[in-house]
Amino acid sequence: MSPQRNTGAGAEAELPEYAGHYRLESCLGSGGMGVVHLARSTSGMRLAVKVVHAEFARDPEFRGRFRQEVAAARRVSGAFTAPVVDADPEAERPWMATLFIPGPTLSDQVKRKGPMAPEQLRRLMAGLAEALRDIHRVGVVHRDLKPSNVLLAEDGPKVIDFGISRPKDSELRTETGKLIGTPPFMAPEQFRRPREVGPAADIFALGSVMVHAATGRGPFDSDSPYVVAYQVVHDEPDLAGVPQGLAPLVRRCLAKEPAERPTPDELMRELRSVAASYDTQAFIPAQRTSGEPGGEARSGETPSGGEGSAGGAGPASGAASGPSSGPVGSGRSGPARRRVARRLGRRRAVALGAGALGLALVGGLAAVWGTGGNDHPPREGRAPALTAAAGGTWSARPAVGGEGMPHCAYAGGKVLCARPGVVFALSPDDGGLLWRRSVDTRSTSGPPAVSGGLVQPYTDGGTRLAGLAPATGEQTWQRRLPAGTTVRYAGGTALLAGADGTVTGVDAATGAQRWRGAVPGQGVPSFVAFPGESSAYATRTSADGASTRVTAVDPETGRVRWDVRLRGWLKPFAAQDGEVFFLAVDSAYGAKEIVRYTPATGSTRRVALPTVLDGAHATVRGNVVYVLATGGSLDAVDLRSGRRLWHLETSVSRGSAPVALDGRVYVTASDGRLLAVDARKGRLVGQTPARLGANSARVMSTPPAPVPVGHHVLAAAPDGTVFAVDGRKPSAW
Repeated sequence: MSPQRNTGAGAEAELPEYAGHYRLESCLGSGGMGVVHLARSTSGMRLAVKVVHAEFARDPEFRGRFRQEVAAARRVSGAFTAPVVDADPEAERPWMATLFIPGPTLSDQVKRKGPMAPEQLRRLMAGLAEALRDIHRVGVVHRDLKPSNVLLAEDGPKVIDFGISRPKDSELRTETGKLIGTPPFMAPEQFRRPREVGPAADIFALGSVMVHAATGRGPFDSDSPYVVAYQVVHDEPDLAGVPQGLAPLVRRCLAKEPAERPTPDELMRELRSVAASYDTQAFIPAQRTSGEPGGEARSGETPSGGEGSAGGAGPASGAASGPSSGPVGSGRSGPARRRVARRLGRRRAVALGAGALGLALVGGLAAVWGTGGNDHPPREGRAPALTAAAGGTWSARPAVGGEGMPHCAYAGGKVLCARPGVVFALSPDDGGLLWRRSVDTRSTSGPPAVSGGLVQPYTDGGTRLAGLAPATGEQTWQRRLPAGTTVRYAGGTALLAGADGTVTGVDAATGAQRWRGAVPGQGVPSFVAFPGESSAYATRTSADGASTRVTAVDPETGRVRWDVRLRGWLKPFAAQDGEVFFLAVDSAYGAKEIVRYTPATGSTRRVALPTVLDGAHATVRGNVVYVLATGGSLDAVDLRSGRRLWHLETSVSRGSAPVALDGRVYVTASDGRLLAVDARKGRLVGQTPARLGANSARVMSTPPAPVPVGHHVLAAAPDGTVFAVDGRKPSAW
């Protein structure tokens, strides 16, 4: 069977036929990190092989994460996991092969068959306790135990997906950008103290999984991940529908304090007392047959496209809506009804002002979903919803279809925005829709570029470049892209990096080729460029993370302007006045230093951050760097004195890169809030209401940065709104 086309992150023309010497027969599922295939070994053994997406294979951070997943999966490989057969995390397309486990995921089973019977629940809990015992014995904390990561095999449950697991004695506690958990199955400490998560967090997740298996919902249920986070930290779990014999043990697993939860060994002892023996019937209540929808059950395959027994890193699922039969549909007790009423009240509070709720989340919401695209074309012919006010403040929601927060930039007197499947232009005066144009991509990680005097609508995973007239959106030229090409714009040039490392410089005004060649020492280069700078920068970190090679390239000619190797794993975030600024990160991608490099003199200035900042984004203004970390901590660091000027907890669970302008620091939150902070005093001086929209369970890992336009600031929200506020009057927002 020929490989199937990828439907996951990024558009790849054809998936490979082989991973190592394993022929890939069919696609089992696709997720955020890669695609899982059914394959066979030379001896005929069936395997599940995860192959990392090409776009992530070029990213050292993702390679590091995948190496970690392979190491953790090998460390715990045994009777209660999908054993690792082979792997090559250093391949051009990293891959890992595990034994194929026939059987559905727990999530799929509950969706199709409804809640489990009491005896099946006891067997499930005992099996998961044994699995966690073995996982914890080798020093690993899973950190993302949930129904879609539990395979129901005939000989008991198997725990899969070690993509975000950590050794419990390691400093590697969190990571940037992508998922670090799923709110309905996360422990309170994962929200409050993410760098202190230990084995007890997996026990809390086990309790949540058991509630889901018994009722079809979670113990903390809401349409909003922010409300779920609040309930996990502060509320008692809703155990209505959990069998009476198991409810006390499940409640102990869901204790707020880690020390109060039982260990896996204690769980197994308690379960033996609940039932002296278990019967020997098949573990799975009823296997899916080929006559049912979906055909033969396959390892880890779910309707949502999870990544199966090779360990998925796909879209996180919230608590699934359970069927109406069984315990889910049973009447609730008085206290349960009161809990439901409180949750409904919180949902209304989120709709009216989730900013206040965000402030209540201790440590912020630490787990997020990346926004995906969809298959719906833009809805043409409808006027945007528009609210204008005096002084150039406005709020517009163009009827453009798609999901996620629009990414916008200001150029040529227009607000230019991209959303999956569409680019459009708005008036900066009132937000009126000037034009829009469909594009062929399902994901967007940045605004349209303005290069060569034209709007460049390319977004991630696209199959072609095009130049659009800024006034009308009409296409003036286009150019098809080879599969696996990444595109970055620098000045008037589009830099096309091919999968073989060849870079093509394309004139953004005409689409004509300017130059073609390789960048020495960069392999497949990953370029960044900054406004007002004439160079594009390619970085490549050594395999051990000890050094980073930085190459400055003239985008118009491809000539190397300078090339240097600097100590540490460096991520460039800004350039100004001929200097380049980096965040130095550790192996868990936590920022630990600010590095300023001056090419003219070859000098390097390093300033240590007071603490390691996870998921950090930074900007520089003069000699001050502003750093926003996961969980909402915002720091101002003076590069001359090397000291921190101030520190502020903003309550932003996931925020954009900060923008400094006119004595303010602006940040967009993943719930659609725009925050303004006094740049001198480090005090919050204004914030807009949240704009979550109907699809509030899907929030962005890195929201688009605010856009200054004169004295006004533009921002975007998950409900599709683009809005402008007066930066001089943040207290009135």
